[in-house]
Order: sequence, then structure tokens, then C-alpha cells
Amino acid sequence: MKILITGGAGFIGSVLVRECLLNGDSVRVFDNLMYTGSSLLPYYNASNFEFVHGDITDRRQCQRAIDGVDVIVHLAAIVGDPASKKAPELTQETNLTGSQNIISIAQEKQIKKLIFVSTCSNYGKSDVSTFADEAIPLNPVSLYANTKVDIERYLTQHVVDLNWTILRFATVYGVSPRMRFDLTVNDFTMQMATKGKLMVYGEQFWRPYVHVKDVAHAIRLVLSKFNETRHEIYNVGNTSQNFRKVEIVRLIQKFVPSATIEFVHREEDPRDYRVSFEKIKDELGFQTSFTVKDGIREVNSLVKNEIITDFESPVYYN
Repeated sequence: MKILITGGAGFIGSVLVRECLLNGDSVRVFDNLMYTGSSLLPYYNASNFEFVHGDITDRRQCQRAIDGVDVIVHLAAIVGDPASKKAPELTQETNLTGSQNIISIAQEKQIKKLIFVSTCSNYGKSDVSTFADEAIPLNPVSLYANTKVDIERYLTQHVVDLNWTILRFATVYGVSPRMRFDLTVNDFTMQMATKGKLMVYGEQFWRPYVHVKDVAHAIRLVLSKFNETRHEIYNVGNTSQNFRKVEIVRLIQKFVPSATIEFVHREEDPRDYRVSFEKIKDELGFQTSFTVKDGIREVNSLVKNEIITDFESPVYYN
């Protein structure tokens, strides 16, 4: 199987590339290298690896990247609230126009499968006395989530001739060739381990979390089940891995007990949600292999062993 991974040099993409190559697939990465291409160096000379340098907002470059592939995993996007707030026009162009380019060319070329990567941020502020599942109404409260919801609606309402699957990821964490320290678990662990202190805003609000390797495994699972996942939407994570920020901090303190914490209470947070991941478990047999505690352990080890020391470098932040 020949797989195109858009955004393959990114935090999730660079982990997924490895999983697909180890599985014996041919992989083509399409990326504009906004955060450099160093994450692809381990794979660059592999016989079943290709790289296309380009941007999803350029339709001709998209056509070149998609030509000859069997399936597409569409990861490329301006990801996260800070990045989308900083560049709202680029976010709209990339996440909407770029995604529509990928989808329409996939239709033209009769691609066998398209996985559209979305986010549990689409649930926004929900009733945390229960768990949000794929059937509840979406309530996006950020530009980033709004662009994801717009493409989800475009697929579900207008694209009937393409075998697509939508995956809504929980907040991702863990170590990746394209490391990020602007994700909650990674950020909190790094700050407590390097600075010995942390300021936490809105400690009582809920989020679900998932390891980057589990995300890659979920994508691989969907790629192995073409027909069963046609026109389906799945939350990706584990229901037991919903946490409040204060609980994340308490887990990190087991590894960094000397760190001091200051909680800044907030009465309102536009995002506050607990999510159910039972559908992907029940229908596809998906099980996560890692917990938040595992992610904390590996990021703390990364810091202690000085694998990375320039934690303020912009390359680690979206």
C-alpha cells in the first residue's frame, strides 16, 4: 500500500511514518517544513520513503503529491489555539482551502481511503457530568476547532463518493522526532523538571489525553479496515484518560516532587469536556497501550538525560 501523509514531518506525522515503514508500506510525505524537516532524517534514505516539498494550499502541488498513492492520511494543518490565533488568515487558508484541495483531488483520482484528522476540541464546552461521544452536537469555541468542524461537515454532507474516515484525537502527548513542548502533558512535565515550578490556569477543567504512538496505531488500524470504517467518525483515546489539569500536576509531582505549583483559579474556560472512546474500542477493537503516567515518565527522562536542552527554541512550539 502506498500512503501519502500530509504534514508527515510534524509531531504525529513523523511517528506515523515510522509505523507505516515498519509495516512494509510505501510512504510519501507532503509537507511545507514549517518546523524544519529534521524529524524525517531517520527515514530519508529508506527505499520505500519519498518526500514532496510543498503546501496543501497549492492545488498543483497537491496533485503532484497525490498522484500514484492508494490512501491519504491528512494531518497537515495549522494546529492548536495559539497558532491559529497568531495567524488566523493562514489558518483559514490552510485548514479549509488546503483540506478541500486534498479532498477534491482524492475524489478525482479515486483514492481508496482518506483519513481526515480532527480533534476532540470540537466538543468545546460540554456537560462534564457525562462523556461526549461522536453523536452529540459539536460546540467549537476556537478558530482551530471551527475549521475542523467545517471540514467534517463538508465531508459528511457533500462527499459521498469517497471512502473517508474522521478521527477526533484527544490532546496528544509523548516523545516524537518532531518534539513539542506546547502540549499540556509535555509542557507541564518539562517546566516542572527544568524550572522546578509551574503556574497552572484553570486547574479544574477537563481534557482527554492520548499518547502519540497510540494515535499512530489508531490510524494504522483504520487503514487496515477500509470497508468497516467508511464514512465513520471515531474519537481516538481511552475513556479512563480524561483528567483535570490538577490531576496531571499531581501525577508529575511523583516524578518531580520538589517542584512548586501555583494554581490560578478561573471560573470560566471555553473548553471543558470529558470524552467517551468506547465506539472505536467496541467497533474496531482499538486499545491504547500508554497512559499519561507513561508519557510523563518518558518526557521527564528526556529532560533528565539532556537529550534536549534548548527548551525555549521555537522549533518545539506551534
